[in-house]
Amino acid sequence: MEASHAPQQSNLTSYGSMALAITTLEAFPGMWVNAFIVCVLCIAWVKKKTLNSNEKILLLLGFSRFWYLCFSWIYVFVLEIFPYYLLVHPIFQLLQGSYSFFNCSNLWVSACLCGFYCIKIANFRNRFFSYLKVKIDRMVPWLLLGSVMFSLIIGIFVYNTIDKTVCKNLNFTSPETLWKAAIGREEHLFPLYFLMGFLYTTFFMVVIFSAIFLLFSLWRHKCKMQTNSMNSLSMDAHIKAMKSILSFFIMYTINFMFVILTLVHSMAYQSYVLFLAYSIQYAFPGVHSLILILSNPKLEKPLLRLLSCVKCKLCMR
Repeated sequence: MEASHAPQQSNLTSYGSMALAITTLEAFPGMWVNAFIVCVLCIAWVKKKTLNSNEKILLLLGFSRFWYLCFSWIYVFVLEIFPYYLLVHPIFQLLQGSYSFFNCSNLWVSACLCGFYCIKIANFRNRFFSYLKVKIDRMVPWLLLGSVMFSLIIGIFVYNTIDKTVCKNLNFTSPETLWKAAIGREEHLFPLYFLMGFLYTTFFMVVIFSAIFLLFSLWRHKCKMQTNSMNSLSMDAHIKAMKSILSFFIMYTINFMFVILTLVHSMAYQSYVLFLAYSIQYAFPGVHSLILILSNPKLEKPLLRLLSCVKCKLCMR
């Protein structure tokens, strides 16, 4: 299917300029942070010939978030600078399908990370929980493979759904009419909205229950240490861990709220509410990955060395 107009450059509106500038400021630092995680873990993988379960999850999470932010920026860039290229088949479908694949992968691997931390750190006297604690390292590769395969299915489903919708509405002459044709609330798009809403809710519930169980376990352990008059260093470590988990819980909650807001306002074209929702979503992968780096000595030390080298080179100039 050919575009009805030849691709051409459009004049940026104030909305488009702001959207592109903020997306760039959020996407590129986030891509750098996640690329750093991937590089450090790949180097460690080559040296040690193996990775532990935590590192495997972080590696796939960094990879997914890098490409999620990359495709997000590419889409905004093309939409605002070369909007008529979206009318050329199948650029719009490919961007939406790729975005959905890496977004879904990012969310599910994040949920795997939260569940992994909960099972590894929390301490409950339950046979099933004890079984998971023993078997979790063997389960991680299969969970990650399942996350990727499931995300691939979602990406293909989104591509096919949007492609069928666009092919049914060939009378578009601008990116706005293309957007309304592809994202409009037609009957056959309701399963897609329902599926995405269900996936986001399931992911958020996994995060919530993992955080609650972990917080409860740490709080109970802290109470035991107070009763047994344990040293203040152990107490401080547990309080710090509880604060960290609570901050993750708040971040995930805010991100989930804006994800749902995105689904609700997805029909709008150049909506400031949608722009705010996407801005929060694009900031989350970089900020959360940076917190993961600072809480992991194996990642924090290389980062500090890199920053010190950059600082030295800048001072020499």
